[in-house]
Amino acid sequence: MTLTGTILVIGATGTTGSRTTAGLIAAGHRVKAAGRHATPLPGAEPVRFDWYDPTTFGDALDGVDRAYLVPPVGDPDPAAVMMPFLRQARAAGVRRAVLLSSSAISEGGPAVGAVHQALPGLFDQWAVLRPSWFMQNFTGTHAHADSIRKDGVIRTAAGTGRVGFVDADDIAAVAVHALTNDRAPNADMVLTGPEALSHDDIATIATRVTGRPVVHHQLAYEDMRERLAAVIPPEFAAILAAMDRAIAEGAEARTTDTVQRLTGRPPNPFRVVAERELRTVHRAP
Repeated sequence: MTLTGTILVIGATGTTGSRTTAGLIAAGHRVKAAGRHATPLPGAEPVRFDWYDPTTFGDALDGVDRAYLVPPVGDPDPAAVMMPFLRQARAAGVRRAVLLSSSAISEGGPAVGAVHQALPGLFDQWAVLRPSWFMQNFTGTHAHADSIRKDGVIRTAAGTGRVGFVDADDIAAVAVHALTNDRAPNADMVLTGPEALSHDDIATIATRVTGRPVVHHQLAYEDMRERLAAVIPPEFAAILAAMDRAIAEGAEARTTDTVQRLTGRPPNPFRVVAERELRTVHRAP
């Protein structure tokens, strides 16, 4: 089934949503850019959308046949608000749904894992993107990026564990493919960069690119959990700290060929992203 209607991008101003929106528009697709503030984006139709306000669902879904789903940030039980929307989306004519999940969360697992499990039963055409940790965590607005800029420090409970960090540009390229290809993937796909790096490796590359010392401070799980709980809900803090502990135990020490296979080009290494996004910030006059 070839779909030719409008594509809804939820979280259209976010890290992957903004890049996915831009990629879809560049490829000539009609896009509704959904967010709490209906922020105008070049070439897209802005629409107000809030996972916690069902009155926003109808306008967002009007005329849409595909949707890119970014779960509500920081919610330990996103299924509670996402499932009513997904059922309404199916009834409104959405035929393909592409969900952003995480390599650390399997089908039926915690948080968005429950939505992942339900998606194939709701839509004949679907995909679940399970990217590894974002390279932009060290270059954008994430706590790691802030601590690099302010203190030259990355704090984790990941120990010397390695991660196939992935560029958000590559995630968006896969999202565009999953949303627009004639055949839906109908699969969950783990997305990584080309190499598995430790946080010590990240600190070394950031030091070389910025010309400023960056070090990795290793924390215990309990210390990391308490540190996170100071700024986010305790349940979500525990989930994130546990993900760091899983990294330390080797859970993310892998790479996949998904980006290359679906986009036709290799994924970007962290050095390329750091030179693109860190050098200007840290070496500006």
